[in-house]
Amino acid sequence: MLRRFMLAVMAVFALLGTANLATAGVNVRVDLASQRVQVDTSDGESYNWAISSGRDGYRTIRGTFQPTRLEKKWYSRKYGGNMPNAIFFRGGFAIHGTGAVGMLGRPASHGCVRLHPANAAKLFALVQKHGKGATRIAINGVAPDSNSKFAKAKSERSRVASAKAKRKATDWATARNRVLERDGTYYSGPALGFRPVAPAPTWFPWR
Repeated sequence: MLRRFMLAVMAVFALLGTANLATAGVNVRVDLASQRVQVDTSDGESYNWAISSGRDGYRTIRGTFQPTRLEKKWYSRKYGGNMPNAIFFRGGFAIHGTGAVGMLGRPASHGCVRLHPANAAKLFALVQKHGKGATRIAINGVAPDSNSKFAKAKSERSRVASAKAKRKATDWATARNRVLERDGTYYSGPALGFRPVAPAPTWFPWR
């Protein structure tokens, strides 16, 4: 009998906790696949920002959490970096600002969820306003392979550069041949701005 009573009490508390999360003042939904975060508040505010989650070898944990502590100014001694407006939600995992804004939109962190400093400050203020207990953080999805993405981008840049060089060489050769066909004069220099070097000797085959 006592055991049934305790189970019933635990079920009630679980339901209350679920209801609290469902009606959270701040809902933070991190999508690792798109590297975006959606933030909605009970006041009607809504934001969608680019993030950087854990890169290859550094996993960003998935699940549903609530903030455990807020740190306006924080420095990571383990990885040697500033973490302004850090919202810790599980051990050393946090949502925080970053100076590496150029990396936002792709995995780049050591497991934390990085935001633009201005967006991190905004989220920090929202959590302070509504309270840690009224904030829900949900992290879902699978982050893209950052190494493969970088390799693909590098390959594409190399392909474009090679195509440009080939096109430039072809244009130069075409322009040179047109000039030689026109007046049989030696030319040198880039495709634009050819300068005559010397008239072709009369004994050359094309004369």
